[in-house]
Amino acid sequence: MKKVETFWNEFCEISGTNPEIYYQTWYFGNTSEMARNLAELVLRGDKRGTATLLESAKLSPESAPILDVHSVVTDFEGSPMCVIQATEIQNVPFNEVTSEFAFEEGEGDKTLEYWRRVHHDFFTKDAAENNLEFHEKSIVVCEKFKLLFPKNEF
Repeated sequence: MKKVETFWNEFCEISGTNPEIYYQTWYFGNTSEMARNLAELVLRGDKRGTATLLESAKLSPESAPILDVHSVVTDFEGSPMCVIQATEIQNVPFNEVTSEFAFEEGEGDKTLEYWRRVHHDFFTKDAAENNLEFHEKSIVVCEKFKLLFPKNEF
């Protein structure tokens, strides 16, 4: 975690943010490749949102989305990649996620159809691993965020 702390302090020094404020540390997805690829989409400016099953978020409150809170996003191995800040959080049934949100997530071709296909697969697996059920009306935490640091990495 020393790398994360150093990265956080560098961000705070550059941005004038109080280094003592609460922040989260987490990574996207559930594999090394996914974590890195999705963080790189954030750095490119394509990814400005992420989604989590509400029931899964309840199992990991330390990384559950919190409005206005900063997050140090790492790769799967724990190396920091960026700092983001949650700007909007909505709990929405899976089958009511909008095309606007799918676009904000910035994955694949940015369409709702793509979003539903890959997230249905991901949430089904995630739910099964956590002894939960996933269905079309499962609540999804839709988080929008802004990239704070570093800027224009790619």
